[in-house]
This record gives sequence, structure tokens and C-alpha cells, in this order.
Amino acid sequence: MQYKLAQEEFMTCREAATEWGVSQRRVAVLCAEGRVPASRFNQAWAIPRNYPKPVDGRSLRYNQPLTEPVKPFLKWAGGKGQLLSEIGKYYPFDKHINKYVEPMVGGGAVLFDVLNKYHLKDVLINDSNAELIDTYIVVKARVKDLITLLKQYQDEYVPLDMVQRKIYYENKRNRFNELVGNFILGDKVEKAALMIFLNKTCFNGLYRVNRKGLFNVPMGAYKNPLICDENNLLAVSEKLQKVKLHCGDYRNVLNFVDDRTFVYIDPPYRPLTKTAGFTAYTQDAFNDEQHRQLALFVQELNKKKALVLVSNSDPKNVDDEDNFFEELYCEQNIKRVEAHRNINSKGNARGKVKELLIANF
Repeated sequence: MQYKLAQEEFMTCREAATEWGVSQRRVAVLCAEGRVPASRFNQAWAIPRNYPKPVDGRSLRYNQPLTEPVKPFLKWAGGKGQLLSEIGKYYPFDKHINKYVEPMVGGGAVLFDVLNKYHLKDVLINDSNAELIDTYIVVKARVKDLITLLKQYQDEYVPLDMVQRKIYYENKRNRFNELVGNFILGDKVEKAALMIFLNKTCFNGLYRVNRKGLFNVPMGAYKNPLICDENNLLAVSEKLQKVKLHCGDYRNVLNFVDDRTFVYIDPPYRPLTKTAGFTAYTQDAFNDEQHRQLALFVQELNKKKALVLVSNSDPKNVDDEDNFFEELYCEQNIKRVEAHRNINSKGNARGKVKELLIANF
């Protein structure tokens, strides 16, 4: 049925995308498939204003049966737990898009959200942080041994007073640094337990290393930290059984990607100010030039016809004239979303900011 609409009676694909929380490309596909009563005017779709978003049958068909959802077992700077509702609007999984790749997995908030919701053919995660990936490997392969150690640490640490806790914490931190780079499997279990222990008890849950690659975050002031979340670790281990785990440069995932793949990339964010940078998850910084290299990598993924979503900070939080990402991703769709900055050494610097979701679809 064709609609004869005055300008105020219809909306563009861009307006519909904003209202429905999807990409412009998805809106155009819905129009072309006849799922929206839209008309064509001058090569553009005109959609009845206030028309409701069609139910997306793709996710309904491929959702898993409802089970207790798993959650990240580590707190990670820049974690995406608070943005899952926005990021989830981009999930494209259907009969054709049935592979997922995350080249910089970090704490894995998006990974576990995907694993909670979908049965996929292939999932690959990667990170350059060897200690992080070693911990994922132990959770996957030796979770019961890991839980035994974590329970021991919890029973020993929680009853102590603050002076005794600091001594205990620093001893564990020193032991962790002794094990960094140690590839013996038995030591990997201990190192993974220490990494989780430090993550649950250190200041703000940060993972930061010095120039020698040694973990150097001081103890936090938590009264009763949950060091061993046994049920979640067991559930995470089960979810990871079919996940491929790689450690190395993000470019190494390229050969795994094809036109059936959704790739989510969450790099160390570009600092909003000269003093706000925090990229020390590993010894290597992530500067503007590396963001440019990442944009070139996204172009390579485009050539493979993969669907790609990239997160980053919005420079316009502090400088309306800063068009770094608009210029870098001029051919992509950029959406601004609101986030809460949870990790900052200054309490008054924590608050709501805009972040970017950059998609090629």
C-alpha cells in the first residue's frame, strides 16, 4: 500500500534508526523487505512517522533457551556492562551471520552477553594481554582447581584486619609478578587465581603494569570482597568450552573472519584529555597512530564483508571541534551513547559521558 505523505507525516531512515535504536542500513533493509509501509521519494525511503519498530525475528529464532546468565569474572577498565542494551541493538546474528570475533576481549562483557543469548557456529576471542588470556584458558580447562585456590585465598584474606590484609595482598602481588611469563600449566592455575584475587581486592579493580610489565596496583579498601564466585566461574567455564582463545595482536584474527562474521572491537579508548589516558593493560600504549592503524584493519574487515562494530570515547565531550573519529571512520555509521565513567582516580571526574559506537552496517 502506497502512502501519500506530507513532509511532517513521515521520517527518514536516519530518523527511524534513531527512534528504533538500529542502524540506518537495517531500517533500509526493513523497508526493502516490505516490513515497513514505506514509500520511495528521490531514492530515499519515507516512513510513516511514529510507525513502531518491527519485531526482529532474527534474534528470536537464534536465542538460546532461557538459563541463568553468566557475567564477567573480572572487573576491567572500560568494561561494557553498562552499554549492553545499546550494543545489543547491533547484534546481527541469524542463519547467515553465525560467527563472532572479539579481537580485544578484555573483561568480556559483550562476549558473555552474546554467549548468553545465542547459539553460534564459531566464537573466537583474542587479547594482547597474556596474563588475561591465560586466565581465560584456566577458567575454561581447570576451573575446579582454580576454585579451590580462590576459596583458600578468600578464607585467608577476608578475616584479616587492614594492616594484615595489606601484607597478604602485597605478598600475593609479588608472587603473581614472579609467575608472569611462566608457561608451566600448574603455575598458570596459580597465576590465574592470583590475577582474580588481585582484581577483586586491588584499588578500583584496575589492571595496570609498569614498564617492566609488572602489576603495580595498590590494595583497595573493600570490606568483604567476593573473591570466589564459584557458581559464575563454573557457568563461565561451560560457556567457554566452544570458544577459541588466542593471545596476540588483534590483526591475527583476520584469517578467521569471513562474510558470516560479526566483529566487535573495544580498543583502549582515546584519552579525553592529555592527563586522562589509561592504556596500561599491557606494556604497549595505544596512541592516535594505533587508532589509525585500527581503522585500516576495519577496512580489511570490510573487504571480507564482515559486520563490524567499534567502541571508543567521544572527543566532543571536551572539544566540540575534535573530529578525529568522524574523519577516521567517515564511511561508517557513528552513534553517540551515554555511559558512566566508573574508573577514575578522582571521584569528581566520574560521571556521565558520551561514547561512540561505530558500525559498518
